[in-house]
Amino acid sequence: MSQIRQLLIRIHFCRGMSNKKLLQLLKHDPSLQIVTEQTLSSLQLLFRWNSKQVTAFQEDYERITDKKIDQYLKENKIDVMTIFDTNYPLLLKEIYDPPVVMYTIGNQALLQTNMLAVVGSREMTSLGRSSIDTLLPELIEKQWTIVSGIAAGVDTYAHQAAIQNQGNTIAVLGSGVLHVYPKSNRKLYETMKKEQLIVSEYPPHKRPQKWQFPERNRIISGLSYGVLVIEAKEKSGSLITADQALEQGREVFATPGPIYTKSSSGTNYLIQQGAKMVTQAKDIWEEWT
Repeated sequence: MSQIRQLLIRIHFCRGMSNKKLLQLLKHDPSLQIVTEQTLSSLQLLFRWNSKQVTAFQEDYERITDKKIDQYLKENKIDVMTIFDTNYPLLLKEIYDPPVVMYTIGNQALLQTNMLAVVGSREMTSLGRSSIDTLLPELIEKQWTIVSGIAAGVDTYAHQAAIQNQGNTIAVLGSGVLHVYPKSNRKLYETMKKEQLIVSEYPPHKRPQKWQFPERNRIISGLSYGVLVIEAKEKSGSLITADQALEQGREVFATPGPIYTKSSSGTNYLIQQGAKMVTQAKDIWEEWT
């Protein structure tokens, strides 16, 4: 198994190898012989690659040795977790498309705690701030680890509230762990690297791309027992996370807001659709007690 683990990490560093393709590859060939035997024509057929894509993968596979990867990870203080590892989060393994490889910086043990996702608008209002200040201290006191995406607004404030209340928090990135977006969160990112946890399914050098953020949302919800949405427009990434949470069998919570504000239209809609309305922390933690 250790050989397959190392091979997964190696091919994940190669161009063209997404998580979807890794899952497809493991289903087609669990032993990964198709890679070790360099049957590139079979890979090309499996992934419907053109000759340019096959060549790019082959070049990277030959250039990126296990030794180089180990040195790179050690220099950047990055830990790696694969779906075959015993400490892989059990809840995350249950989702339809779990990340085969994850990279972390910080306290990886936080992935074994009880996690609650907190997401919301990038344009947080004073209502959103007050909601977090009201709800999170009691949840943190009850040892819930706060999971979010270190985006501007609600995500940022949720991470900060967890830290200020001597709690634990995890940031799931839409880029590799060596990049942070937005750049204005560099200070928070550096703090979390030392004291909390940074997680990504993308190779560490991968820069943020627009399409990666909706993709990473399934990990935010997948790690967590439930998702709390604090302020969101009707069409937003937070509602995408809520939808994914429902698909994954997770609880969805939402804070209500004024009917005349766009920032509350999404949360009010979720409540209409059956999400549990939250006005106090007890509304959340009583679901699991």
